[in-house]
Amino acid sequence: MSALDTPHPMPAATHHGPAATPAPGDEDRLARLYQRERILEVRGLSKHFDSHQGRTQALRDVSFSVHRREFVCVVGASGCGKSTLVRILAGLETASSGQVLVDGQPVAGPGRDRGMVFQGYSLFPWLTVKGNVMFGPRINGASHGAAEAQARQWLDLVGLGKFADAYPHQLSGGMRQRVAIARALVNEPRVMLMDEPFGALDAQTRARMQRHLLDLWHNIDLTVLFITHDLDEAIHLADRILVLKPHPGEVLEFIEVPVPRPRSPAQFASPAFQATKARLEALIHPPQAETEPVPADEEAPRMIRLTDVGDDVE
Repeated sequence: MSALDTPHPMPAATHHGPAATPAPGDEDRLARLYQRERILEVRGLSKHFDSHQGRTQALRDVSFSVHRREFVCVVGASGCGKSTLVRILAGLETASSGQVLVDGQPVAGPGRDRGMVFQGYSLFPWLTVKGNVMFGPRINGASHGAAEAQARQWLDLVGLGKFADAYPHQLSGGMRQRVAIARALVNEPRVMLMDEPFGALDAQTRARMQRHLLDLWHNIDLTVLFITHDLDEAIHLADRILVLKPHPGEVLEFIEVPVPRPRSPAQFASPAFQATKARLEALIHPPQAETEPVPADEEAPRMIRLTDVGDDVE
């Protein structure tokens, strides 16, 4: 086990450990997780963008690892580089320095070993549901018959077998996102990268999609790295939560989630769940002194009274 893994001491800025005391038996689940091989390794990753206004540092010296069949969520305040990170992991952006490894092999661009699901459904509107899912296997050389068989299998797994011949515009938002997940999974990736995939869904649909995703993850050999701004979602889904601090994005903490599996909505009120959420809130939104200066890249609001109804709201 390397210094990238939880049981080892880390620098003061990074705490690898539970946000609350794990439930009885949950320590065994986490211990087994650390015994699995590391699928994804990120080493000293930095990213900057240059423009006529100067250089912006998006990520700085980000290092962590993800184990086989682990579910990791990434959270952080706006500007912490969550989406930049996942795009680099997917091979859609190049890092300024550092390295990303999947199964020990450097990432040099997009590959079948990584599936990507975006917040936008990113489906081809001119293809049917089945055609969208067949697209990857066909590009990778599968025959039409083999690609169709694979597509039907995955559509059945996400509960959309009856909609194989429908077009994306005929589906609800949740159904379209299930098609996007099936399209990513049909290539049998080692790692599924998900960039706020449920962010545009209503609360009810979002909860259903979380259940669908956990069911899939529970039953297939899949490692998930999931970007979200919703702390309840992160705790509900993840084995561990990577917290990034902003301006630039750096690893702040990597927290073990002490909520036992299988997960259910009833756990949202549990002491372990609430303690983890309180810890995340304190990390992402620490209390600020009234005299704290406004960051150079932000403008202080100039608030004026726009109405007078004769009383105050507070």
